[in-house]
Amino acid sequence: MATLPSAGAARTGNNLFLRAVAALSTLCGWTAAAMILSAVLITCQMIFIRFVLGQSTIWQTEAVIYLVLASTLLGLPYVQLMRGHVNVDLMPIWTKGPLRKALAFLVLGASIVIIGTMAFYAYEMWHFAWARGWRSDTVWGVRLWIPYLAMPVGFGLYLLQLGADMYALAFGIEKPFGLEDN
Repeated sequence: MATLPSAGAARTGNNLFLRAVAALSTLCGWTAAAMILSAVLITCQMIFIRFVLGQSTIWQTEAVIYLVLASTLLGLPYVQLMRGHVNVDLMPIWTKGPLRKALAFLVLGASIVIIGTMAFYAYEMWHFAWARGWRSDTVWGVRLWIPYLAMPVGFGLYLLQLGADMYALAFGIEKPFGLEDN
């Protein structure tokens, strides 16, 4: 029977490409954390202005929404690096050897196709907003290409991390699903 997967980060070995992608994914994780912290601080400032000073707010709610969404998208590669996405281990645990490796390639391949499609349409949406000068319909009137940029960048970097995972699997640096055969 296979052992349960470890909860550690993806293996990089001494491979320069894998280490560079892991460093970029880690930077994305820190950026996402900073965005969440900023959103919390802006929310506290907004509460102070509204309920203590009794004044209205203009930009805070919209900024918090954009920061939380951007942190979610930019955090995707880091979560993949840490193997933190939700998964079902039943099939990988039941399979062994070449079948487990084929299943891992199938899962990574399907993920790459889906995320690649999402990255394409995210880029298209960002480009429309940029080329047509879209602005939000709020008093702040933020240029929408700025928050929309998180979509193609986040999905693109997630795609890069998935590609690195596929590379590591193909060259034996990473075990399929992180499982060791017994």
